[in-house]
Parts: sequence; structure tokens; C-alpha cells
Amino acid sequence: MGLLNSLLDHNRAFVEAREYEQFETDKFPDKNLAVLACMDARLVELLPKAMGLKNGDAKLIKNAGALVTHQWGSVMRSLLIAVYELRAEEICVVAHHDCGMRAIDPNRILANAQERGVSAETIATLRGAGIDLDAWLKGFDNVQDSVRHTVATIRSHPLMPKDIPVHGLVIHPATGKLDLIIDGNLPQA
Repeated sequence: MGLLNSLLDHNRAFVEAREYEQFETDKFPDKNLAVLACMDARLVELLPKAMGLKNGDAKLIKNAGALVTHQWGSVMRSLLIAVYELRAEEICVVAHHDCGMRAIDPNRILANAQERGVSAETIATLRGAGIDLDAWLKGFDNVQDSVRHTVATIRSHPLMPKDIPVHGLVIHPATGKLDLIIDGNLPQA
């Protein structure tokens, strides 16, 4: 039995037992909050618990490193939709210590891609088309600086309202301790 079949079997039992009823809510976050967090598996349950969030409290957007890498990408679009359509009134960027995106090696990723069947020609074609794969795949060296950069990117977006506080935090993936990097309620230089 593959993983997909196991997931589907569990889902059938979950639905039949009506376990979903404990999670019923609407699409609007009760705490008027959007959270951009890292997709790290250690944070799946830890992050909401450490922040006192339950189902329905926040819009949770996850990606590798809790990064906004492009002002016109899907993460920024999701944050704007959360603000304009889903009543989010504050944003928290939550990265974490010991992140896999810290000092990630784009060359290693591309070598792994080739080992998995992506041809050198494909990589050369992408580079030839002007795609800077090294910059696109690069992570960060310092998690606090990364959070500061992501908060600044969100704040400076021309469509982001200036009255939306954008906070920056770093969570410890073992203890759940949150370190405040930027309090979005305070004036920023």
C-alpha cells in the first residue's frame, strides 16, 4: 500500500466518523491574522500551539524559509488577498532557527535534480533563457536578517496598506519559543 492509499483510507474513516465537525469554521480568520511561516515539518503542530492559534484563527501561508522572494509572486498575492478579501489586519512572518534554507547550496540542488533525471541541457536552457537559478535557489545566511528582509518586502509592496502591522519573529523548532525581531506596531525607520 502506497502513501497515497494510506492517506485516502484515513480520510474515508475521518469523514465517516465526522471528525471534521470539530474544525468547522468559515473562511475569515477569527484573529484577523495572516501568518507566513516556513514549511518545516517540525512546525506543523508546534507553530500554532506556540502562537495560541487554533483552527480558524489565521490564514497560514507556508513555504521554504518563510520568504517573499518576489513582490509579484504567489506568496505576496496570498498576503494581499488575506488583507483585502479575508479580513486580515495583521501579518506575522515566522521563520525558525536551524532552517534548511540557511546557507543552502544551489549547486547541490541542481546536482540532485540531475541525479533525479533533469538533464544538463534543461538546466543550460533555463540559464540561457536568463533565469538565474543560483539566485532563485539561494537561501539565506542569517535567519534574523532574512525575516527583516521579508518584512521590508511585504511593507514596501505598492498594494499593501500602510496601516497593516507586519511583525517578524523567529521560532525555536524544539521549544516553540518566539523571538521578536520586528514589532510591526512600532514606527519603522
